[in-house]
Amino acid sequence: MNVIEIINLCKFYGKSRGIIDVSFNVEEGEVFGFIGPNGAGKSTTIRTLLSLIYPTSGSAKIFGMDCIKEGREIRQHIGYLPSEVFYYDNMKVIDLLKYSASFYLNSDKNRIYELAAIMDLDLNRKIDDLSYGNKKKVGIVQGLLHRPKLIILDEPTGGLDPLMQNRFFDLIHEEKEKGTTVLFSSHILSEVQKICTRVGIIKEGKMIRVEDIKTLEHTNYKKFKIEMKEAIPAEYFNINGISNLDVKEKAATFIFNGDINKIVEKLYERKVSNLIVEEPSLEEIFLHYYDKEA
Repeated sequence: MNVIEIINLCKFYGKSRGIIDVSFNVEEGEVFGFIGPNGAGKSTTIRTLLSLIYPTSGSAKIFGMDCIKEGREIRQHIGYLPSEVFYYDNMKVIDLLKYSASFYLNSDKNRIYELAAIMDLDLNRKIDDLSYGNKKKVGIVQGLLHRPKLIILDEPTGGLDPLMQNRFFDLIHEEKEKGTTVLFSSHILSEVQKICTRVGIIKEGKMIRVEDIKTLEHTNYKKFKIEMKEAIPAEYFNINGISNLDVKEKAATFIFNGDINKIVEKLYERKVSNLIVEEPSLEEIFLHYYDKEA
């Protein structure tokens, strides 16, 4: 059963592009990653799903119901964490969360205290005294306090320190084990790899592809930064799997997809003064998908 069904969804702001013919499904109990660089159209898609904005054309359904026509009923069963959180500054955290709980028919106020303990959130502080990271914690508790059937997360970890990020991922994993469906929007590949089973990749408002997370992991991209004792010939790194090659005198940078031993064997031929191997950014990996599509 599909919890989310999006078919040829388009949104234009006058002549400006929002999203164009976006289509994908999210299955019940799945954690689906929705990934792309900032400005790719992730938030526009999510806001359309929540009927916060109306589509120009196409359709979107949640639980088999039309997102626009039946949005009020749908929202009773959705937990949403936006990328930016804004609240009434003069309220205490506990008052805000109890107020939020009052909008749901089956909310359990004890759940507030349970989630606050997990996220180390002080319920007695005023909203305007909170850091950005603590405001994000409020958003996490607010999005989960009514035990939603579907959780929609838009760049959820911004402002959270590494410890809180791990607690957050544990919390989402627990929800997944209970059968909750999750739509996880991010531009950070490592986050998506932690909890998602499939990913949809979007660029400039258009879906590039939807694929299993294992396929994405098996691409095994690495970013190399190399400095040598002598100038590097332009043709030296003519190796299958290398892209984005930039050679400047004694330094070279590139992205490699393949058996890393091929690069190690090649470097053995010359004197290396510095070598850095790291995970490329999601945007850098996207370039390979985009080039392939083109």
